[in-house]
Amino acid sequence: MNNETIYNVIGIGIGPFNLGLAALSNPISELKTLFLDQRDGFDWHPGLMIDHVTLQTPFLCDCVSMADPTNPLSLLNYLKETNRLYKFFIREDFFIPRKEYNRYCQWVVSQLPQCRFSTQVVDIVYEDGLYLITTVHTKTKETEVFKTERLILGTGTQPHIPSFIPKEDSRILHTSSYLYRKEELLAQGKKIAVIGSGQSAAEVFYDLLQSRDENTHLGWYSRPDRFFPMEYSKLTLELTSPDYVDYFYSRGEEARKIILSKQQAQFKGINYDLINQIYDFIYDLNIDNADPKLTIVPNSQLDRVDNSSPGHLTLEFTQLEQEVPYEQEADYLVVGTGYRYHEPAFLKNIQSRIKRDSSGLFAVNRNYSIDHNGGEIYVLHAEVHTHSYISTDLGMAAYRNSYIINDILGREYYHIEKKIAFQDFDVEKHAAMPTVKI
Repeated sequence: MNNETIYNVIGIGIGPFNLGLAALSNPISELKTLFLDQRDGFDWHPGLMIDHVTLQTPFLCDCVSMADPTNPLSLLNYLKETNRLYKFFIREDFFIPRKEYNRYCQWVVSQLPQCRFSTQVVDIVYEDGLYLITTVHTKTKETEVFKTERLILGTGTQPHIPSFIPKEDSRILHTSSYLYRKEELLAQGKKIAVIGSGQSAAEVFYDLLQSRDENTHLGWYSRPDRFFPMEYSKLTLELTSPDYVDYFYSRGEEARKIILSKQQAQFKGINYDLINQIYDFIYDLNIDNADPKLTIVPNSQLDRVDNSSPGHLTLEFTQLEQEVPYEQEADYLVVGTGYRYHEPAFLKNIQSRIKRDSSGLFAVNRNYSIDHNGGEIYVLHAEVHTHSYISTDLGMAAYRNSYIINDILGREYYHIEKKIAFQDFDVEKHAAMPTVKI
């Protein structure tokens, strides 16, 4: 079935980023938009929706507030509408529970009829100045074709498990599916190993630490030389700013790679408070010098997983500083090795319209577009290599969405701050200033 409506924008994928764009474009009458997702509804990382876990960014990083604090789809309005605003006020905490953020996003979806779920995009072609998007309804199998002037790609990242780990083994799981398997792990796993140095691995380890029985041995292994915290000092947080995006984008391709390699602690570490909570819990277990039944080892590179034994997994490590190999056994292995962007297969018939860099990645323009014309295909969360790690940050989503909306409209509908940092990242303007003799 062909839908004869011509949309100005169709977004593919409805995660927090594209949902924010849907919310911010909603009041603009001159934009006819549609947003598609193959899932049955919005549910953000359900396998990691652990009790009491909060966002790592303040509540103002909702779908709209950093672009338009008066927008009725703000978190504060959600709290008012659901009779929770005073409770939130009394709570006095900028960081909301992850479960509440998920409920908020579901509420936003309910206000936006242009968000359509159970709709899988299977192909896109370009004809007569329009993108034709072929979709299949995941339940009815009905096919429908939509027409649009522009695309917003917001398909997000997928759980990543290194190729040397036999992920087909049911005893091995990614942290993203942890809650689906938690009861099984606790009931059957007498030795559970967690791999990873980031927030997800730490959250899973802490939850298992609190939930296991006294006979379960728990291990946590990390490749870095320590379990390092994310850096939240205020001057460092100025890297999540429009100023820094401009500066980072202006660097060359190779220079950007070097910069990213130095910024792991800001975006890839563990919440400072969580590290302390883990330590304090273990301290309590160790009162009277009791054995906490734990193995925690940094500097450990997992080299191989031998799953030939039906009774257990054998994890083969190298202690990197000592250069010493060692082995550990586990009944279950929980892998916290992050997420990777996978280019959607439905782009195959419009590849000629997409720019690439020397590494074959999207050559993302400053306005977040990737097409040769610079204003037809935009990406969300696929531009770390050009716009820095803050591309993954909820706190900068409204800025990016405002930038894209303004670019599409050809005018400033949303005011975008140009400089908010006290720091100067780019010193070229200083170098160009004449020297004053005294």
